[in-house]
Order: sequence, then structure tokens, then C-alpha cells
Amino acid sequence: MTSIPVRVLLADDEPLLRQSLRIVIDSQPDLEVVGETTDGPETVEAARKLSPDVVLMDIRMPGGNGIHATSEITRDPELGRTRVLVLSMYELDEYVYGALRAGASGFLLKDAHPAVLLDAIRRIHAGEALYAATILTRLVEHYLATSTPTRDAGALGLLTPREGDVLTLIGRGCSNQEIAIELHVSANTVKTHVSNLLAKLQARDRAQLVIAAYDIGLVTPTK
Repeated sequence: MTSIPVRVLLADDEPLLRQSLRIVIDSQPDLEVVGETTDGPETVEAARKLSPDVVLMDIRMPGGNGIHATSEITRDPELGRTRVLVLSMYELDEYVYGALRAGASGFLLKDAHPAVLLDAIRRIHAGEALYAATILTRLVEHYLATSTPTRDAGALGLLTPREGDVLTLIGRGCSNQEIAIELHVSANTVKTHVSNLLAKLQARDRAQLVIAAYDIGLVTPTK
């Protein structure tokens, strides 16, 4: 039985880059490009029309940037299954910080190897957050310095002690495998805890769980 391909929307104002991305993505049997857009408002409109699984979002576009478009998409209840993967020329700039605040599930440099891009799309679709631990920590710390927490310590009461342990380790940038080793449990058990955390804290993905760990106070910024 043939599986349904992951549906990808390309949002970038550079035609050559969009064409290159389309060629790379459409070369894979489990991925397909379902649309292309050139600015923020057009991207939001296309997302609502096409309901893509993943949006590859350039965050510097004319006529409304990708940060606002990301926010519109991630906050639309009709697009609850759509994930945004931000594309940037620079590793860490103000736009990437804004994208995290807006709900982007991952960040990738535009000069990434095609194999890395394809892996990123698949992982984002699977519900992972695609931020290297060091980058994610810096992003979240910047987020906390410039944003009002969306949760307080009372949210900790929603969690079991073990879920609190898992959330703490997620906040420190640990992978599921690393958490399993630290807590002496199976990887499947960790996945179950992560799923419970996503539901209880109303988080879209792992990146938002990291933010929750900081908001609640389980993890504190390094000095």
C-alpha cells in the first residue's frame, strides 16, 4: 500500500531557489511540493487553501515577512497539523528569534545540503523540533529575555513527577535517547511521556516544550 506523501509548501521570493527546492523535494517518493508563494500574506492564504504538512518559510520576504506568516499559520486551528520550517541565510539573527516566538518548529540554513533539507522536512512532519541543542538553548534564552512567559509554575501541577523529569531534560536539549538513558527507561516510554506533555501543555512540538520548561522554571537560563 502506497503511503501518502508529505505535502510541502514553498515560501520564498527567489524563483531560482524555489525551483531548486522543488526539484530536490519532488525527487523523493514520500515528499511532494503542492504550492509556491512569494510573500507572507500569499503564504498564509495558500496554507489555508492547501493545508500542507510542512511550510518551508523564508523569513525575509517582501509584502509581509515570514514571521507574521508563521504566526498566522501556527495559530490557525484549521492548520493544527501544519508545521513551519524556517529558512535563513544566517545562523542566529533577530528574525530567527521571532520565528521561534511565532511557533516555527525548526530552523535551517539555506545553504544546507539537500540530504539535510529532506531529513528536516521528514522530521518536522513527524513532530520533532529541528533546532540543534546549542542553538535552541540560545534561542529560548533570547525568547525569555524579550517575552512574557505564557505559563507559570502552576502548570507543573498538571504533570506527574516523571513527566516533570522528562520536561526538565527536554529543556536542557536532550534527545529522547539521551532521556531514556538518564532515566533508565525505554525510548518508547519517553515517547509516551513526550506525547502526554504535548497534550497537557498544549504545545505543538518539542521546541514549545523547551519553552515550557523555562516558563515553568524547571530550567533556568545560563549566565
